[in-house]
Amino acid sequence: MQPRHATPSKDDIALLPVFPRLGLDRITLVTTGQQAQDALAVLTRLPAWGFDTESKPTFVKDQVSEGPHILQLSSAEHAWVFQLHEPGCSAIAGQLLAWPGITKAGFGLGDDRKRIIAKLGVEPANVLELNTVFLQRGYRKDMGVKGAVAVLFNQRFIKSKKAATSNWANPRLSEAQLVYAANDAYAAFKVLQALGASDA
Repeated sequence: MQPRHATPSKDDIALLPVFPRLGLDRITLVTTGQQAQDALAVLTRLPAWGFDTESKPTFVKDQVSEGPHILQLSSAEHAWVFQLHEPGCSAIAGQLLAWPGITKAGFGLGDDRKRIIAKLGVEPANVLELNTVFLQRGYRKDMGVKGAVAVLFNQRFIKSKKAATSNWANPRLSEAQLVYAANDAYAAFKVLQALGASDA
């Protein structure tokens, strides 16, 4: 039987040094079809990306989300944050997600997948749920990005609750939203690298 590994508690994680995040100088906001084409030219040369989406929160029972409103993809050095309200941009975002042969790694991607299919009309290809990798290696299923960063790097990944529940459908994203979104994908990529689960 697979041994179960202990995962750090919230209190343990709070004592760790901070995980170094991408700054705005290493984040590209993609809002037009042309910018998306430029991003596609770079991203499709890579073997893997960190991957996440953001949707405007729903606060009413049974309200259906119209997300995702944002798609984040990241390499080891840079992250791209796609706003999906412009048709040319969302079309290329869908093309990237359906791109074969490139690993797209992230945490808790079940909801993301359903929303992507509903909104962009594509089935994301080569998606790697990192929680599943940890489960296979004897950790609890809901490891999440905070637990993964603590286990692999002995560092604390900061997630702003204010940014998490902000309006991701807003045409003008704040700097805090950009940093939050980009680093969710960036941390997923760094975890993928550290796990050696891909050629990233």
